[in-house]
Amino acid sequence: MLSCDICGETVTSEPDMKAHLLIVHMENEVICPFCKLSGVNYDEMCFHIETAHFEQNELGRNFERINKIQYGTSDNRKDNTQQCRMEVNSSIHSACASNPKVSAQSLLKDGTLKHKAFYSENLTESRKFLKSKEKQCDLSKIKGSVYDTMYSPPECPFCGKIEDCIQDMETHVKIKHANLLDTPVKDCDQPLYDCPMCGLIFTNYRILQEHVELHLEESSFRQGMDRVQCSRDLELAHHLQQEEDRKRRSEESRQEREEFQKLQRQYGLDHSGGYKQQLLRSMEREVNSGRMHPSEFHRRKADMMESLAIGIDDGKTKTSGIIEALYRYYQNAATDVRRVWLSTAVDHFHSSFGDKGWGCGYRNFQMLLSSLLQNDAYDDCLKGMSVPCIPKIQSMIEDAWREGFDPQGASQLNNRLQGTKAWIGACEIYTLLTSLRVKCHIVDFHKSTGPLGTHPRLFEWMLNYYSSEREGGPKVVCTSKPPVYLQHQGHSRTVVGIEERKNRTLCLLIFDPGYPSREMQKLLKQDMEASNLKQLRKFVGNLKHKQYQIVAVEGVLTAEEKIVSI
Repeated sequence: MLSCDICGETVTSEPDMKAHLLIVHMENEVICPFCKLSGVNYDEMCFHIETAHFEQNELGRNFERINKIQYGTSDNRKDNTQQCRMEVNSSIHSACASNPKVSAQSLLKDGTLKHKAFYSENLTESRKFLKSKEKQCDLSKIKGSVYDTMYSPPECPFCGKIEDCIQDMETHVKIKHANLLDTPVKDCDQPLYDCPMCGLIFTNYRILQEHVELHLEESSFRQGMDRVQCSRDLELAHHLQQEEDRKRRSEESRQEREEFQKLQRQYGLDHSGGYKQQLLRSMEREVNSGRMHPSEFHRRKADMMESLAIGIDDGKTKTSGIIEALYRYYQNAATDVRRVWLSTAVDHFHSSFGDKGWGCGYRNFQMLLSSLLQNDAYDDCLKGMSVPCIPKIQSMIEDAWREGFDPQGASQLNNRLQGTKAWIGACEIYTLLTSLRVKCHIVDFHKSTGPLGTHPRLFEWMLNYYSSEREGGPKVVCTSKPPVYLQHQGHSRTVVGIEERKNRTLCLLIFDPGYPSREMQKLLKQDMEASNLKQLRKFVGNLKHKQYQIVAVEGVLTAEEKIVSI
């Protein structure tokens, strides 16, 4: 490695040094690093430095000899020492070359800041060399040249304190600023402290404490930011959850309203009018479509108004004599039937224009009441009655509610049936019969008792209700039992008998208000065929609704029993 004598720059070869000198020092103005001399060439500047500034160059060479003594003659140590010396000289010469006005004191200060470890270890050897130099030459001349130039009162690079000599400054730095040195001071028993968070080593516990507090403040700040972010995230999540819940509740409320309105329309509670209004609108549609003559419209309207006025059904939907026709048929035909039990005489009523879609419960009550009115056992409680029309039945149920029967059912229907198309079921039939002092009870078949959702226990109950003796007796039995009201979801029918076939299976005979009179009248023919009974017969596999309720009549209530039943 070659070092430039002017600026201290190090290069690896002579061609590089020549190029450095040509570019940096020959093309540019050459200035003496120790004085203000300029305007000369490179050779003249080298001669000037060797003659006028011999002492300063001698000091540099002394440092080199000190380094050799300090670190030995090993090649590796020579290289390290030479490199360190060149770095110091480079900084000194560079500073002088760029600014000739820089004082020796400032050079010493910069060198101390950059290479405090180097000076700390070599100042003692430098003093020994200077002492030996005093013995060889004039003491006053050396002190005047070297100390005035390079060792004017030194200033501490850390606190700015000025000492009389470098030895005192070295002692000051080692004692006062030992914790700022790169390596711990030799012969100093100060303990070392490791930072528990980053592993950095300290020689002063107070500085370590301040350093750790910075760690803690940073960690606390980070945690605080995390908590703030977490709080914001929680707030956002809470807001989103509230918005989602609000939308869900709004959607559920909308669906509930729609379902409720649908149920209201289904059960006739949508304030769209009752039997009278529906009958008139239906007949008007028939007239408009040409299926009904206007004169027929006015005649039916007059009959309706008369029926509503007296509260008695006009009988236009009634078919009588079916039970008697069935008795004749089973006596003469039905070879596959072992035995059959029939209820007392009952008339069939079907739905009309005024109650189509919602009047099955009312029509089944008319069937049941028509049977009771033909049974002498119920003359006491039903004396003077006729089969009422649908609006009259609605009025009779409202009267029963006012007497105190079924307050819960009344509340569900808003205590009002007249003028509506509200459906009625088993509870309303029970309430109406009980208010008429007809003894009855409700039986609930609330779940399936057979395979594939069937209800064989319902058929067994019907058989026990109609038959007193299983074996013996005639093939066809006309019992004194009234028909049974049968209710399931969305519809109701009337059971008028039961068959026991030769294979021991059971079959119910059912009147459905959905069948019109023209179909039921086919059963009245003398030559009735088995196919005509298809609309009446219901086997176990035909009744698969989830739940069934029946209302069975048992007799007559006394006045006291009626009060108790309330």
